[in-house]
Amino acid sequence: MRGNIAQLMQQAQRMQDNLKKAQEELGGLEVQGQSGGGMVKITLTGKMECRSVRIDPSVLADAEMLEDLVTAAFNDAVNKANEESQKRMSAATAGMPVPPGMKIPGLF
Repeated sequence: MRGNIAQLMQQAQRMQDNLKKAQEELGGLEVQGQSGGGMVKITLTGKMECRSVRIDPSVLADAEMLEDLVTAAFNDAVNKANEESQKRMSAATAGMPVPPGMKIPGLF
């Protein structure tokens, strides 16, 4: 029984180290969402911080269309960041049973 607990503790420590490394990588990760065939581009980090917004001048005259394009580009970037985050977190927790959809405190 003691061997099982020691092994579980070692696995938990490795997972914690892997999660910390993945978290650091996500801080440096940048993804770009776009809409309107590239007329609006938004860059987010893996921690959902906005790094840049690029808007083609041709869409500035139509405020309602611009709002829709910015919304779509932002959502595209968030989806890409979430997808990449999930991939990295899955790799970091490989071998340890973590319930699907579980959010690790401090990572998201």
